Amino acid sequence: MDYLKRIADEQLRLKMEAFGAVLITGPKGCGKTTTAKQQAKSYIEFQDEDERENYLLIANTHPSDLLKGLKPRLFDEWQDAPKIWGAIRKDVDDSGEVGQYILTGSSSAGMDTPHTGTLRISRMQMYPMSLYESKESNGEVSLLRLFEHPDSFTTCKSDMSIDDIKFAICRGGWPASLRGRADKAKLAIAKDLFGQTCSIDISKIDNVKRNANWAKTILKSYARNLCTLADAKTILADVTATCDISKQTYYDYINGFEKLLIIDDIEAWSPAIRSKTSIRSSKKRNVVDPSIATAALGISPEYFSNDYKTLGFLFESLCIRDLKVYSASSGGSVSYYHDRLGLEADAVLHLEDGRYALIEFKLGQSEIDDGARHLCEIERLVAEHNKTEKQVPIRMPDLKLIITGTQYGYRREDGVVVIPIGCLKD
Repeated sequence: MDYLKRIADEQLRLKMEAFGAVLITGPKGCGKTTTAKQQAKSYIEFQDEDERENYLLIANTHPSDLLKGLKPRLFDEWQDAPKIWGAIRKDVDDSGEVGQYILTGSSSAGMDTPHTGTLRISRMQMYPMSLYESKESNGEVSLLRLFEHPDSFTTCKSDMSIDDIKFAICRGGWPASLRGRADKAKLAIAKDLFGQTCSIDISKIDNVKRNANWAKTILKSYARNLCTLADAKTILADVTATCDISKQTYYDYINGFEKLLIIDDIEAWSPAIRSKTSIRSSKKRNVVDPSIATAALGISPEYFSNDYKTLGFLFESLCIRDLKVYSASSGGSVSYYHDRLGLEADAVLHLEDGRYALIEFKLGQSEIDDGARHLCEIERLVAEHNKTEKQVPIRMPDLKLIITGTQYGYRREDGVVVIPIGCLKD
C-alpha cells in the first residue's frame, strides 16, 4: 500500500528545520513510525525482536553508539531505552545541527531523564487519520483558508453519505484499517486495538498488572458518556455496578488510558460573558478516535439505524478528531462552551494567533437552526461584554461554523457557515 500523505508531514518538516530532534507522540497505530520514516534516512526500532536485546544492551551501556548512522536518524518507541534521550540531547548540544533525530512514542508517560530536552527536542502530537487524509473528505473547504478569507465561502457538496459516516466512525482513522479489502477486515483493526489496549498496554504502561475486564468496562462506560459533561462520580457508579473496584483504582486506570493517549478529554472555554458560577468548567469526555468508543460498546455501523442519539455523540467525536488534525499546523486547540442556562458551543477552535471559531456539530439538517441560534447568541454576549468591559475586551469570534453529516454546505444570512464534514480539510 502506497503511503498516504499526512498533514503531520509538513509539521514534522518544519520542526526538523528548527530543532535538533523531534519527538512524535500519539496513540499506538496512528502512523507515527511510517510518517517519521518518510523523512528519516536511518532508523532503530526497539520493538524489533531480532535486534531488541542487542539494542537495549548498547543503549544501557554506551548509548551514543546507537547515534551513528545517516541523519535524520529515527528511534522508534524510544521509551524502551530511556538513556537514548540524554545521548541525543548531548549530541544536539555538541553539534549545534538541526534535523538530526526523530523519536516516536505511544505514550505520554513521564520518563526518568536527567534533562527535559527543552529547545533541543521539540514535541509534536499525531492523531489517527482525518477523513481528508483517508481520502473520504473531498477537501473542497480549507479550514485555515476559511479563517484567512471568511467571506470567500459560498457552497460545497460532500461525497459522503450518512452510511459512509457511520462506517468511518466505526472503522476509525487507523492507517492499518485502510489496507483491508473487505469491510469486516477494515472494522477489525479498531476492535483489536481496543482489546490489546485493555489486555496488554494498560499493564505495560508502568508495569503494573491490571484487570483487562475492568479496563474494558471503564472504557465502555466512557464511551456511553462520550462528548457529555458526565462527572467522574457518574462514570464510577456505572463501572462499580458490574466491577468491584475502588475509587482510587478507577482513577489509576483512567490515568493509564490518558498516558496511552486513548482518553482525550476536552477542556472548557470560560470567557467572562456570564457569571463565573453559571459557566461549566468540567471536562467533556472524549477518546482520541470514535472507533475506540464503538469497539468498547461492541457496535457496528448497522446498529445506528435505531439509535441516532448515540450516533450524534460519536459524530461529534469524529469531528473533534478531524479539527485537531486540520488545525495542528496553526497551533490549534479545541475546547467547548456550555453554561447552566443551556447556551452552548460544541467546540471552540482556537488558533495560536488568537483567532477562534465557535462550532456546533449537527448530524442532520433539522438541527441546524437551533445550532445557529446558539452560536449567534454567544457572539451577541461577547459584543455586550465588550461594551461594558472596554479595558478587557474579548475578541469577537472570527467564524461561526456548523459542521454536519449532510451533503450540502452554504452560508446563512446570520453569517453562520454550514459545512459537511465530508468537505473539510486543513
